[in-house]
Amino acid sequence: MPELLLELFSEEIPARMQARAAEDLSRLLGEALKGAGLAAEGLRVFHGPRRLTLVAALPAATAAVEDELAGPAPEAPERALAGFLGKAGLTESAIPAIRAAAATAGEEVVVLAEGATTLVIRREKKGAKLLARVTRPAVPTGALLAEIIPGLLRRFPWPKSMRWGGTSNFVWVRPLKRILCLFDGAVVPFTLAQGEDDGHGLASGDQTEGHRILSPGAFAVQDFAGYAAQLAARHVVLDPVERARLVRDGVAALAAAEGVAVVPDEGLVAEVAGLVEWPVPLLGRIDDAFMDLPPELMRTTMRVNQRYFALRRPDGTAAPCFAVVSNIAATDGGRAVAGGNERVLRARLSDARFFWDLDRRQSLESFLPKLDAVVFHAKLGTQGQRVARLARLAAWLAPRVGADPALAGRAARLAKADLASGLVGEFPELQGIIGRYYALKDGEDARVAEAIAAHYRPMGPGDSVPAEPVAIAVALADKLDQLVGFFAADERPTGSGDPYALRRAALGVIRILRENGLRLDLPDVLAEAFFGFPQATGTTAEPEFGMAVAQEAMKAGFTPDPRGAHPPMVAAFAAGLLAFLAERLRVQLRAEGERHDVLAAVSAAGGGGDLVRLLARAGALRAFLEGEDGANLLAAYRRAANILRIEDRKDGPHGPETEAALLVAEEEKALSAALEEALPKARAALAAEDDRAAMAALATLRAPVDAFFDKVVVNDPEAKLRRNRLGLLARLRSAIDPVADFSKIEG
Repeated sequence: MPELLLELFSEEIPARMQARAAEDLSRLLGEALKGAGLAAEGLRVFHGPRRLTLVAALPAATAAVEDELAGPAPEAPERALAGFLGKAGLTESAIPAIRAAAATAGEEVVVLAEGATTLVIRREKKGAKLLARVTRPAVPTGALLAEIIPGLLRRFPWPKSMRWGGTSNFVWVRPLKRILCLFDGAVVPFTLAQGEDDGHGLASGDQTEGHRILSPGAFAVQDFAGYAAQLAARHVVLDPVERARLVRDGVAALAAAEGVAVVPDEGLVAEVAGLVEWPVPLLGRIDDAFMDLPPELMRTTMRVNQRYFALRRPDGTAAPCFAVVSNIAATDGGRAVAGGNERVLRARLSDARFFWDLDRRQSLESFLPKLDAVVFHAKLGTQGQRVARLARLAAWLAPRVGADPALAGRAARLAKADLASGLVGEFPELQGIIGRYYALKDGEDARVAEAIAAHYRPMGPGDSVPAEPVAIAVALADKLDQLVGFFAADERPTGSGDPYALRRAALGVIRILRENGLRLDLPDVLAEAFFGFPQATGTTAEPEFGMAVAQEAMKAGFTPDPRGAHPPMVAAFAAGLLAFLAERLRVQLRAEGERHDVLAAVSAAGGGGDLVRLLARAGALRAFLEGEDGANLLAAYRRAANILRIEDRKDGPHGPETEAALLVAEEEKALSAALEEALPKARAALAAEDDRAAMAALATLRAPVDAFFDKVVVNDPEAKLRRNRLGLLARLRSAIDPVADFSKIEG
């Protein structure tokens, strides 16, 4: 098939936007072609600093298509006929011909043929009706592309766009310079002009450009093979995957030659590959005067500010060198480029050294008073007030996670202190990490220092969770305070918006509990965190604090236990926030390929406040349902629930009570006896947290349940027998419900 080659050549595209732009180009053009009846084959897209490229094979033209439009009966009123004719592209002048043809015999009669439209009357069993057959001729693909592409470019969804020069309203991420568009070797002619808008004079052509410095100037191409070959000859690596490989392998080779290794950073590899068209890795040196700085500080300075690759010695310590990827192959082997980057890094590290030395003149704790003047959130007070809450909550959590309360409280008190330091003000990415160094310098317990560094973790899906008990206590306190505070202030996530990263905080709590196997009563923990806010204790005039979440929880069916340890509204608030955590857990399980419906089933049975226990029960239930006994019992439960739902509407509800004298069939007697034996065993096993034993107790019900439904008529004509048998089904349901709500199982 003929080949389409499209290149959009512009000034430098931000690296973070390139891959998404290539995906959008592929998607938008693919959708437009499909809508026009064209199927692209072998569609590929490429992205780089100055160009987006798409290549695909397309048919030479669209296929001729005949559409059939059904209309009213030929004897319909003129208004109905006129409306149908308008849809078919015909005028009311055809109505007399329709009336005349209606009297003509035959299964199908041609009324008229006008242009691409043929009007016929077809007689069917239900009567005669009008049909309009409209033939759409084949359209050359080149003509379709010329019509499609300008509109696509004008609505291209860049996250940020800019206008430049002239009077055109056309926008692009950076000024668009050329549009190369070829189909079957010929230019697809179009322009971006639109009315009085000249579109910056941009029109399609057959030319592109090579490397800005190494191979300047335009050149013509005829197909993708020649395009790729000529770009390579002009110092442009088109494929982003190949550029990333050249960056990765080139930097690694330079490091190996020095006897050091690259600190792994695939994100930086991808970013650098989006900054250069002709990757040339170079090695630079770091002055010995800076080698006593924390390696995290040096790496952050190099990565964030300069896009340099950090290197390390075999023992893990920082190496006195770095790698930079140039976009040119310099005639001096890159010595001038490396030297220039060394000077830039020296200046950045000098700034870091200044703040490092300045901060270390005082203790970490001495930074705390500054936090009293830093607003955490208008509704939640200052960072200083938050520190007091964290210290209180971490000390409360400590014995529940195996930590020393005094150390946990101390670590929580110091965890945010480095936010007021000069170094973290300059390098906010190092919050917590710098606090650890300052705490160790002050002689704090090593567990306190590690907790300061680890309490922000996990920062994302690929980050590890804290494992040391003191760090766990502080990390949980940090995330729980964040969740409780913003939920109580009714600053919850909405749709895709989550400005306070509450979903990430919830997943952090879940991962810390799961991966450390921690057994916490979350409703109690959430209530304790709630009472850390003065708004919750009645010392401020904010009675609405937490009310929105509490009221929604009660509307959703939560009923506070009047004998509970916390006031009803606090218990309801905790239940509402727990529902949010449970939803995030279901999302995580779905991402892991686990059955989230099983989790919902055991959650509905109660005990959802202990996530580790909940997940253990869910695992046991999943294994049970995957077996034959579980699958059959699930089917029986659904059958019993459906019968009860229908009969309850008639004369229910039917409670789980039966009279032994009314159990006349052997099968119902056997089921009743099985329930008498299984129910206490299942409940005792659940109380002992022996989930397998609970499932085994339920498995004994399979045979008597199967026999009951096979031999016994539930809706017996005798009213007493019918009600007793419905009670027996209610007993079956009540035996299973404490283990799991089977109604929530999908499939």
